[in-house]
Amino acid sequence: MQRLTRILSITAAAVAVSLLTACVAPAPVYYQQSSYPYQPAQPAYPAGYGANPYVELGHVANIEVIQSQTPGYGTSGGGAVAGGVLGGVVGNQFGRGNGRAAATALGVIGGALLGNTIEAQNNAPRVYQSYRVSVQTDHGAYRAFDVPSPGDLRIGDRVRIDNGQISRY
Repeated sequence: MQRLTRILSITAAAVAVSLLTACVAPAPVYYQQSSYPYQPAQPAYPAGYGANPYVELGHVANIEVIQSQTPGYGTSGGGAVAGGVLGGVVGNQFGRGNGRAAATALGVIGGALLGNTIEAQNNAPRVYQSYRVSVQTDHGAYRAFDVPSPGDLRIGDRVRIDNGQISRY
C-alpha cells in the first residue's frame, strides 16, 4: 500500500510540474497592418488604358520604428501557492522522519519562490517593435503602412502598392 501511495504521489507531482511548465510559454504576438487610404482628385490611371486602378507606384520616403508595450499585471499569489504545493509534494518524497519534514519544508519554500518567479515573468510588461513604411506615390501623395518587418525595403526603393499591399517594384 505504501509503495502504491508513493507511485501515485510521484505521478501526481510529475503531472503537476508538466502543467506548471506549460504556463511558461510567452503570449503570442499579433500584428495588424493598416494603411491610410488616399483618394485622388483625378483617376490614378487614364481611362481606356486597361491599367489596374488599385495599383500605384512610388518610392519609400521613410521607415520608422514603432514600439508598443503591453501592460504588466504583477503577481496574484497563485503561482506561489501552486509552486509551494508542488514543492511540498516533491520534497515529501525524500528522507525519513525529521529529514522528510525538512525536505518538505524546503520543497514548499523553493516551490513557492519558483512559482512566484514564473508568474511574474508571464505577467511582466512586454515591448514589441513594428515599422511604419511611408511611401510617396508618383502622384505626390503619401501613404503609410504599419508592418511587422520592412523586409528588404530601404529608403528610396521603388515600390508597388497593389490593393493596400506594398512590394518592391
